[in-house]
Amino acid sequence: MVENTSSISSDWTDKVANSFQLGGIETAVLDNGAGRGIRIAWVNTGSGLRYKVVLDRAMDIVDAFFQQHSLVWLSHGGITYPQTSANQGMRWLKTFGGGLLTTCGLTHIGGPESDEYGERGLHGEISNTPAEIESVIQPDIRAGNLNMSITGRIREAQVFGPSLELKRTISGSLGMSLIRIEDEVTNWGNTPAPHMLLYHCNLGWPLVDEGAKLVWQGKWQTPSGEPGRIFNDDNDFRRCPAPLNEHSGTGEDVAFIDIQTDESGICTCGIHNPKLDLAVALRFPKKQLPWLTNWQHWGKGEYVTGLEPGTNPPIGQSNARSDNTLIQLEPGESRKYSLEIEVLTEPSGINHFLDNT
Repeated sequence: MVENTSSISSDWTDKVANSFQLGGIETAVLDNGAGRGIRIAWVNTGSGLRYKVVLDRAMDIVDAFFQQHSLVWLSHGGITYPQTSANQGMRWLKTFGGGLLTTCGLTHIGGPESDEYGERGLHGEISNTPAEIESVIQPDIRAGNLNMSITGRIREAQVFGPSLELKRTISGSLGMSLIRIEDEVTNWGNTPAPHMLLYHCNLGWPLVDEGAKLVWQGKWQTPSGEPGRIFNDDNDFRRCPAPLNEHSGTGEDVAFIDIQTDESGICTCGIHNPKLDLAVALRFPKKQLPWLTNWQHWGKGEYVTGLEPGTNPPIGQSNARSDNTLIQLEPGESRKYSLEIEVLTEPSGINHFLDNT
Protein backbone atom coordinates (compact mmCIF):
# COMPACT_ATOMS: atom_id res chain seq x y z
CA MET A 1 0.00 0.00 0.00
CA VAL A 2 1.28 3.45 -0.91
CA GLU A 3 0.07 6.03 1.57
CA ASN A 4 -0.66 8.92 -0.77
CA THR A 5 -0.66 10.12 -4.32
CA SER A 6 1.58 12.99 -5.26
CA SER A 7 1.33 16.01 -2.98
CA ILE A 8 2.77 18.28 -5.66
CA SER A 9 0.14 20.83 -6.66
CA SER A 10 -0.66 21.16 -10.35
CA ASP A 11 -1.17 24.90 -9.83
CA TRP A 12 2.35 25.73 -10.94
CA THR A 13 1.62 27.26 -14.34
CA ASP A 14 3.36 30.61 -14.77
CA LYS A 15 4.93 30.16 -11.32
CA VAL A 16 7.66 27.54 -11.87
CA ALA A 17 10.20 27.70 -14.69
CA ASN A 18 12.36 24.73 -13.71
CA SER A 19 11.36 21.30 -12.37
CA PHE A 20 14.30 21.44 -9.93
CA GLN A 21 12.35 24.08 -8.01
CA LEU A 22 10.12 21.17 -6.93
CA GLY A 23 12.69 18.36 -6.83
CA GLY A 24 14.80 16.01 -8.92
CA ILE A 25 18.16 14.24 -9.07
CA GLU A 26 21.43 16.14 -8.71
CA THR A 27 24.73 14.34 -9.34
CA ALA A 28 28.00 15.47 -7.77
CA VAL A 29 31.45 14.32 -6.64
CA LEU A 30 32.61 14.46 -3.01
CA ASP A 31 35.78 16.52 -2.65
CA ASN A 32 36.94 15.97 0.94
CA GLY A 33 37.67 13.27 3.50
CA ALA A 34 37.69 9.50 3.11
CA GLY A 35 35.08 9.67 0.37
CA ARG A 36 36.97 12.18 -1.80
CA GLY A 37 36.34 11.51 -5.48
CA ILE A 38 33.21 9.40 -4.97
CA ARG A 39 30.25 10.05 -7.28
CA ILE A 40 26.91 10.63 -5.58
CA ALA A 41 23.35 11.58 -6.52
CA TRP A 42 21.09 13.60 -4.23
CA VAL A 43 17.43 12.78 -4.82
CA ASN A 44 14.86 15.34 -3.67
CA THR A 45 11.31 14.03 -3.91
CA GLY A 46 9.72 17.38 -3.12
CA SER A 47 7.66 15.73 -0.37
CA GLY A 48 10.15 16.28 2.46
CA LEU A 49 12.03 13.06 1.64
CA ARG A 50 15.56 13.45 0.27
CA TYR A 51 18.34 10.88 0.10
CA LYS A 52 21.87 10.32 -1.19
CA VAL A 53 22.71 7.53 -3.64
CA VAL A 54 26.42 6.63 -3.63
CA LEU A 55 27.09 5.70 -7.24
CA ASP A 56 30.56 4.35 -6.54
CA ARG A 57 29.28 2.06 -3.78
CA ALA A 58 26.86 -0.16 -5.75
CA MET A 59 24.29 2.68 -5.81
CA ASP A 60 23.73 2.17 -2.10
CA ILE A 61 21.68 4.81 -0.26
CA VAL A 62 23.44 6.43 2.69
CA ASP A 63 21.96 9.68 4.04
CA ALA A 64 18.16 9.91 4.11
CA PHE A 65 16.04 12.64 5.68
CA PHE A 66 12.36 13.41 6.02
CA GLN A 67 12.00 17.13 6.61
CA GLN A 68 14.34 17.86 9.54
CA HIS A 69 14.59 14.26 10.73
CA SER A 70 17.35 11.84 9.78
CA LEU A 71 16.01 8.34 9.19
CA VAL A 72 19.29 6.45 9.27
CA TRP A 73 22.32 5.47 11.28
CA LEU A 74 25.71 6.53 9.93
CA SER A 75 28.91 4.85 11.09
CA HIS A 76 31.90 6.75 12.48
CA GLY A 77 33.66 6.39 9.13
CA GLY A 78 30.75 7.45 6.93
CA ILE A 79 31.20 7.23 3.18
CA THR A 80 34.59 5.81 2.22
CA TYR A 81 36.17 5.08 -1.14
CA PRO A 82 35.42 1.54 -2.42
CA GLN A 83 38.15 -0.94 -1.53
CA THR A 84 38.59 -4.29 -3.24
CA SER A 85 40.52 -5.53 -0.20
CA ALA A 86 37.33 -5.24 1.86
CA ASN A 87 36.32 -8.74 0.74
CA GLN A 88 38.77 -10.30 3.21
CA GLY A 89 37.98 -11.32 6.77
CA MET A 90 36.19 -8.55 8.68
CA ARG A 91 37.62 -5.68 6.59
CA TRP A 92 34.13 -4.94 5.24
CA LEU A 93 33.47 -3.18 8.56
CA LYS A 94 36.16 -0.60 7.73
CA THR A 95 34.15 0.53 4.71
CA PHE A 96 30.65 0.12 6.21
CA GLY A 97 29.06 3.57 6.24
CA GLY A 98 25.65 2.41 7.46
CA GLY A 99 22.83 4.36 5.86
CA LEU A 100 19.43 3.48 4.47
CA LEU A 101 20.70 0.68 2.23
CA THR A 102 23.96 -1.23 2.07
CA THR A 103 23.91 -4.07 -0.44
CA CYS A 104 25.40 -7.41 0.66
CA GLY A 105 26.29 -10.20 -1.77
CA LEU A 106 26.15 -11.07 -4.63
CA THR A 107 27.62 -14.50 -3.89
CA HIS A 108 27.92 -14.44 -0.09
CA ILE A 109 26.16 -12.88 2.91
CA GLY A 110 27.37 -13.54 6.42
CA GLY A 111 30.64 -13.83 8.27
CA PRO A 112 34.10 -14.61 6.83
CA GLU A 113 34.57 -18.21 5.70
CA SER A 114 36.81 -20.44 3.67
CA ASP A 115 36.11 -23.80 2.03
CA GLU A 116 36.95 -25.76 -1.10
CA TYR A 117 35.03 -23.17 -3.15
CA GLY A 118 37.19 -20.27 -2.03
CA GLU A 119 37.68 -17.61 0.65
CA ARG A 120 34.97 -15.04 1.35
CA GLY A 121 34.96 -11.95 3.56
CA LEU A 122 32.10 -10.51 5.58
CA HIS A 123 29.01 -9.80 3.43
CA GLY A 124 30.72 -10.02 0.06
CA GLU A 125 32.20 -7.41 -2.25
CA ILE A 126 29.34 -5.80 -4.18
CA SER A 127 29.03 -2.76 -1.90
CA ASN A 128 32.66 -1.89 -2.66
CA THR A 129 32.04 -1.85 -6.41
CA PRO A 130 31.32 1.28 -8.50
CA ALA A 131 28.33 1.40 -10.81
CA GLU A 132 28.31 2.15 -14.51
CA ILE A 133 25.47 4.65 -14.79
CA GLU A 134 23.16 4.10 -17.77
CA SER A 135 20.56 6.80 -17.26
CA VAL A 136 19.37 9.63 -15.05
CA ILE A 137 15.75 10.51 -15.84
CA GLN A 138 14.46 13.76 -14.41
CA PRO A 139 10.85 14.77 -13.79
CA ASP A 140 9.35 17.09 -16.39
CA ILE A 141 6.44 19.06 -15.02
CA ARG A 142 5.69 20.68 -18.39
CA ALA A 143 5.07 17.25 -19.88
CA GLY A 144 3.11 16.17 -16.83
CA ASN A 145 5.77 13.60 -15.86
CA LEU A 146 6.50 13.58 -12.13
CA ASN A 147 8.61 10.40 -12.23
CA MET A 148 12.40 10.26 -11.84
CA SER A 149 14.92 7.43 -11.80
CA ILE A 150 18.56 6.52 -11.94
CA THR A 151 19.79 3.22 -13.43
CA GLY A 152 23.20 1.58 -13.33
CA ARG A 153 25.03 -1.72 -13.61
CA ILE A 154 27.39 -3.14 -10.99
CA ARG A 155 29.55 -6.13 -11.89
CA GLU A 156 31.02 -8.77 -9.61
CA ALA A 157 33.13 -10.61 -12.12
CA GLN A 158 36.47 -12.31 -12.63
CA VAL A 159 38.15 -14.50 -15.23
CA PHE A 160 36.90 -18.11 -14.86
CA GLY A 161 33.90 -16.79 -12.87
CA PRO A 162 31.71 -16.10 -11.14
CA SER A 163 30.52 -13.27 -13.39
CA LEU A 164 27.41 -11.68 -11.92
CA GLU A 165 25.89 -8.33 -12.81
CA LEU A 166 23.45 -6.28 -10.76
CA LYS A 167 21.28 -3.91 -12.77
CA ARG A 168 19.71 -1.44 -10.33
CA THR A 169 17.04 1.20 -10.82
CA ILE A 170 16.13 3.58 -8.01
CA SER A 171 12.99 5.57 -8.73
CA GLY A 172 10.29 7.75 -7.27
CA SER A 173 7.87 10.55 -8.06
CA LEU A 174 7.70 14.21 -7.14
CA GLY A 175 5.46 14.69 -4.13
CA MET A 176 5.65 11.09 -2.91
CA SER A 177 7.70 9.94 0.09
CA LEU A 178 8.52 6.63 -1.53
CA ILE A 179 11.71 4.97 -2.83
CA ARG A 180 11.46 2.08 -5.26
CA ILE A 181 14.47 -0.19 -5.78
CA GLU A 182 14.28 -2.60 -8.71
CA ASP A 183 17.22 -5.01 -9.03
CA GLU A 184 18.06 -7.70 -11.55
CA VAL A 185 20.99 -10.08 -11.01
CA THR A 186 22.25 -11.98 -14.06
CA ASN A 187 24.91 -14.66 -14.42
CA TRP A 188 26.89 -13.74 -17.55
CA GLY A 189 29.42 -16.54 -17.00
CA ASN A 190 29.39 -19.93 -18.67
CA THR A 191 29.08 -22.00 -15.48
CA PRO A 192 26.55 -21.94 -12.63
CA ALA A 193 27.24 -19.27 -10.00
CA PRO A 194 26.26 -19.16 -6.31
CA HIS A 195 24.05 -16.21 -5.45
CA MET A 196 23.00 -14.58 -2.18
CA LEU A 197 21.59 -11.07 -1.65
CA LEU A 198 20.71 -9.02 1.43
CA TYR A 199 19.47 -5.43 1.78
CA HIS A 200 21.14 -4.08 4.94
CA CYS A 201 18.79 -1.19 5.92
CA ASN A 202 20.21 0.71 8.91
CA LEU A 203 17.81 2.96 10.82
CA GLY A 204 18.91 5.50 13.42
CA TRP A 205 18.05 8.47 15.63
CA PRO A 206 15.73 10.35 15.79
CA LEU A 207 13.49 7.88 13.95
CA VAL A 208 14.96 5.17 16.16
CA ASP A 209 14.64 6.22 19.77
CA GLU A 210 13.65 4.88 23.15
CA GLY A 211 10.04 3.70 22.91
CA ALA A 212 9.91 3.45 19.11
CA LYS A 213 8.30 0.23 17.90
CA LEU A 214 9.83 -2.25 15.47
CA VAL A 215 7.10 -3.67 13.29
CA TRP A 216 7.30 -7.18 11.85
CA GLN A 217 5.52 -10.49 12.28
CA GLY A 218 6.79 -14.03 11.82
CA LYS A 219 8.53 -16.94 13.46
CA TRP A 220 12.02 -16.02 14.59
CA GLN A 221 15.17 -17.68 15.84
CA THR A 222 18.62 -16.54 16.90
CA PRO A 223 21.67 -17.69 14.89
CA SER A 224 22.59 -20.16 17.64
CA GLY A 225 19.04 -21.32 18.23
CA GLU A 226 19.40 -20.34 21.89
CA PRO A 227 17.78 -17.29 23.59
CA GLY A 228 19.79 -14.12 23.08
CA ARG A 229 20.33 -11.07 25.28
CA ILE A 230 17.69 -9.16 23.32
CA PHE A 231 15.81 -11.86 21.46
CA ASN A 232 14.21 -13.99 24.16
CA ASP A 233 10.64 -14.65 25.23
CA ASP A 234 11.00 -12.54 28.38
CA ASN A 235 12.00 -9.34 26.56
CA ASP A 236 9.97 -6.88 24.49
CA PHE A 237 12.46 -6.88 21.60
CA ARG A 238 10.10 -4.94 19.34
CA ARG A 239 10.44 -1.84 21.56
CA CYS A 240 13.65 0.18 21.16
CA PRO A 241 15.52 0.61 24.47
CA ALA A 242 17.78 3.38 25.69
CA PRO A 243 21.50 2.92 24.84
CA LEU A 244 22.91 -0.16 26.58
CA ASN A 245 26.33 -0.43 28.23
CA GLU A 246 26.44 -4.13 27.38
CA HIS A 247 26.28 -3.26 23.67
CA SER A 248 29.54 -1.33 23.77
CA GLY A 249 32.08 -2.65 21.27
CA THR A 250 30.74 -5.74 19.56
CA GLY A 251 27.62 -6.04 21.71
CA GLU A 252 24.61 -6.82 19.52
CA ASP A 253 21.83 -9.31 18.96
CA VAL A 254 20.28 -10.73 15.80
CA ALA A 255 17.14 -12.65 14.87
CA PHE A 256 16.37 -14.50 11.64
CA ILE A 257 12.66 -14.06 10.83
CA ASP A 258 10.46 -16.17 8.58
CA ILE A 259 8.34 -13.09 7.90
CA GLN A 260 4.60 -13.24 7.31
CA THR A 261 2.96 -11.93 4.15
CA ASP A 262 -0.32 -10.33 3.21
CA GLU A 263 -2.76 -12.11 0.90
CA SER A 264 -0.82 -10.95 -2.16
CA GLY A 265 2.50 -12.35 -0.92
CA ILE A 266 4.00 -9.00 0.10
CA CYS A 267 6.00 -8.70 3.33
CA THR A 268 5.93 -5.48 5.33
CA CYS A 269 8.18 -4.42 8.17
CA GLY A 270 9.45 -1.16 9.57
CA ILE A 271 9.49 1.15 12.56
CA HIS A 272 7.08 3.63 14.14
CA ASN A 273 8.09 6.53 16.38
CA PRO A 274 4.91 7.86 18.04
CA LYS A 275 6.76 10.87 19.49
CA LEU A 276 7.49 12.10 15.97
CA ASP A 277 4.26 10.83 14.35
CA LEU A 278 6.59 9.18 11.87
CA ALA A 279 6.97 5.68 10.48
CA VAL A 280 9.10 4.00 7.82
CA ALA A 281 7.75 0.91 6.05
CA LEU A 282 9.70 -1.61 3.94
CA ARG A 283 7.80 -3.82 1.50
CA PHE A 284 9.06 -6.71 -0.60
CA PRO A 285 7.75 -9.95 -2.18
CA LYS A 286 8.43 -13.00 -0.04
CA LYS A 287 8.85 -15.08 -3.19
CA GLN A 288 11.95 -13.00 -3.97
CA LEU A 289 13.21 -12.28 -0.44
CA PRO A 290 11.88 -14.95 1.94
CA TRP A 291 13.90 -13.92 5.02
CA LEU A 292 14.14 -10.85 7.24
CA THR A 293 17.04 -10.30 9.63
CA ASN A 294 16.64 -7.87 12.52
CA TRP A 295 19.97 -6.56 13.83
CA GLN A 296 19.88 -4.64 17.12
CA HIS A 297 22.96 -2.81 18.36
CA TRP A 298 22.21 -0.28 21.10
CA GLY A 299 25.74 0.86 21.96
CA LYS A 300 26.37 4.40 23.16
CA GLY A 301 27.12 6.49 20.10
CA GLU A 302 26.46 3.43 17.92
CA TYR A 303 22.69 3.24 18.32
CA VAL A 304 21.15 1.36 15.40
CA THR A 305 18.74 -1.30 14.31
CA GLY A 306 18.87 -3.03 10.96
CA LEU A 307 15.95 -4.48 9.00
CA GLU A 308 17.46 -6.71 6.33
CA PRO A 309 15.38 -8.54 3.71
CA GLY A 310 17.36 -11.28 2.01
CA THR A 311 17.39 -14.39 -0.10
CA ASN A 312 18.78 -16.15 2.98
CA PRO A 313 19.61 -15.24 6.54
CA PRO A 314 23.27 -14.09 6.70
CA ILE A 315 24.53 -17.62 7.38
CA GLY A 316 27.21 -17.65 4.67
CA GLN A 317 27.56 -19.41 1.38
CA SER A 318 28.99 -22.57 2.95
CA ASN A 319 26.08 -23.11 5.35
CA ALA A 320 23.53 -22.29 2.65
CA ARG A 321 25.16 -24.86 0.37
CA SER A 322 25.06 -27.43 3.17
CA ASP A 323 21.36 -26.94 3.88
CA ASN A 324 20.44 -26.81 0.18
CA THR A 325 19.19 -23.21 0.27
CA LEU A 326 21.99 -21.70 -1.81
CA ILE A 327 20.73 -20.28 -5.11
CA GLN A 328 22.70 -21.39 -8.16
CA LEU A 329 22.19 -19.12 -11.17
CA GLU A 330 22.61 -20.95 -14.44
CA PRO A 331 24.51 -19.24 -17.30
CA GLY A 332 22.30 -16.44 -18.65
CA GLU A 333 19.79 -16.80 -15.82
CA SER A 334 18.45 -13.71 -14.05
CA ARG A 335 16.60 -13.05 -10.82
CA LYS A 336 14.59 -9.90 -10.10
CA TYR A 337 14.12 -8.22 -6.74
CA SER A 338 12.05 -5.26 -5.61
CA LEU A 339 12.03 -3.26 -2.40
CA GLU A 340 9.91 -0.24 -1.49
CA ILE A 341 10.75 2.13 1.34
CA GLU A 342 7.99 4.56 2.30
CA VAL A 343 7.85 7.34 4.89
CA LEU A 344 4.44 7.53 6.59
CA THR A 345 3.19 10.65 8.37
CA GLU A 346 -0.59 10.65 7.99
CA PRO A 347 -2.50 8.92 10.85
CA SER A 348 -4.49 6.81 8.39
CA GLY A 349 -1.35 5.48 6.72
CA ILE A 350 0.44 4.82 10.01
CA ASN A 351 -2.62 3.03 11.45
CA HIS A 352 -2.95 0.86 8.37
CA PHE A 353 0.73 -0.01 8.59
CA LEU A 354 0.43 -0.97 12.28
CA ASP A 355 -2.88 -2.84 11.89
CA ASN A 356 -1.75 -4.91 8.93
CA THR A 357 1.77 -5.87 9.95
